[in-house]
Parts: sequence; C-alpha cells; structure tokens
Amino acid sequence: MKVGIVGSGSVGSTAAYAMVMRGVCSEIVLVDIHAARAEAQAQDISHASPFAYPVVVRAGGYDDLSGARLVVLAAGVGQKPGESRLQLLGRNAAVFDTVIRELRRVVPEALLLVATNPVDVMTQVATRLAGLPPGRVIGSGTILDTARFRVLLGTHLGVSPKSIHAYVLGEHGDSEVLLWSSAMVGNLPLVAFASEVGAPLTDSVKHGIDEGVRNAAYKIIEGKGATYYGIGAGLARIAQAILNDEHAVLTVSALTAEVEGVTEVAISLPRVLAAQGVVAELRPPLDEEERAAFRRSAEILERAASSVAEAAPGHAGR
Repeated sequence: MKVGIVGSGSVGSTAAYAMVMRGVCSEIVLVDIHAARAEAQAQDISHASPFAYPVVVRAGGYDDLSGARLVVLAAGVGQKPGESRLQLLGRNAAVFDTVIRELRRVVPEALLLVATNPVDVMTQVATRLAGLPPGRVIGSGTILDTARFRVLLGTHLGVSPKSIHAYVLGEHGDSEVLLWSSAMVGNLPLVAFASEVGAPLTDSVKHGIDEGVRNAAYKIIEGKGATYYGIGAGLARIAQAILNDEHAVLTVSALTAEVEGVTEVAISLPRVLAAQGVVAELRPPLDEEERAAFRRSAEILERAASSVAEAAPGHAGR
C-alpha cells in the first residue's frame, strides 16, 4: 500500500519515519517544493527501514503519487513562537490551492489526511477544494491534544496513558475542550479512580493539567522551534487505522454538519476510522460547562473558516 506525503519538513518527515517504525504501509512517496530536501529526507528515513519494517521510502513529484490510497498534507509554513494556530491561516490557506489541484489530477479518489495548521480550518478548506465527501478528508485534529491529556493524567495518577479513556474535543488550539466529566481509567470514572489511588483531582491539579495540554505547543516551540514527534506519531496512527480498516476510535477533525447549533464546521470529535475514512462520529456526554465551551470552540472555527471564504472566495467554494 502506498502513502503520499506532501511536505517533507519536520512534520511530514517525522510522520514518514513513524510510519516506517510502525510498518504502516509498503511504500511512502515524499513530495516537496524543495526537491533536494525531499530526496534527503527519503534517503535518511529509508536507512532506518532495516531496523524496523521493509518500507520503500522515496522522493518524487505529484505524478509519483499515482495509486496512493492516502495522502498526508503537511505542506505550509510552520508556527512561529507566540503565534496561534489560527494566525497561520492566512499564510497557509493559499498553499492548498496548488497542492489539491495536483492531487485531484493524479489521485482524485485518495483519502486526504490534513496536518497543516490551523488544522481544523485547513481540513475544511481541503474538503471544499477536493470535492470529496467530508469523511474522506480527515484532519489530525485533537489526536495529539488527547494524547497530551492522557499523558498528564497518567503522570498524576501513576498509571499508563494507554489505560486512560479521556478526550479533547473542538479546535486543535486555544479553545479546545478537555472532557473531564466522562473520562475513565480502566472501568472506573476518573474521579473515582483518582480517589482509589490517593491522587485526588483538586482544582489546582486540574488547572495544571489543563494548562499543560493547552499550552504544550507554545512551550515546545519556544524551546526548540517546532513540534513534530507527537504529531508525527499521531499521523502514523491515523494512517494505520485507515489502511488496516481497523474501525478505531480516534479524535480527528472532519467537516461536521452541526455542532451545538453551529453548522458546517470542521471540528474534532471521537470518530471511527476505517478503510473508507470516517465511518461514524461519536458524541460524548458533556456537562453544562463543557457543552458551552464546545459551542464557543465551534463558533471560533466557523468565524475562521468564514474569513478564508471572504479573503479568497474562489478557494473555499470550489
């Protein structure tokens, strides 16, 4: 199975590396406006394959994506220190026009996996440009935020993050919503488990975890300039779920008909991923505070998507 990755910078190349480490596919083609960079990344990653899985990794042009079942969109400019993901919108929306025009020519039926920030709005832009059903254009969404939430909860509780079922919904960004009310550890509600192991979730603890999840990207970018390991692994996990027809539940972004009264907005929810893309979406129970925050997040994303349409009416509408 072939996977294409458009954009071989930190995120695209790390996603390719993670796919090799997991044995997600048999071939990866890296496409980049900087051909020498794509070639260098492909060679470097391919040298890791003897230590993992026999995945062919090569650089190429758009025509070399022919036959790919899934294409990851990681093209665009990176997030600057102190810059919100939504501030990236104006700089990245235009990139997708050229990219998706080429993808429609070569692989019109391939599923698209969007990694470029601001990922929710870029998922909405990509859906309209590609002319594909919403379930076939998937954004990485809050898969990384959900992972961060589980890691920090696991650290506090002294339990593996893999045993924690807790989700982050909404925007992959400042308005994201951590679902405390429905979180579970094993088969116990989060609060009950925390009490059982003597690690109560005080307001101070919850605030610290919330800040740790919400501001993780800013701290990482300030320290080393970009985030890529976490999201690279998340993209590999999404690709694996799709290519293996897993019907796995992951928090990803997709164009959604209605969210708390907000219509036609790309936003993250737990969704079932299989070979066809998104085959079902789940609506977790929300308490009153979470429901209001989820609506605010949807409204923020709706306004951002509208700004793309106003700035480039020919782009968002095709």
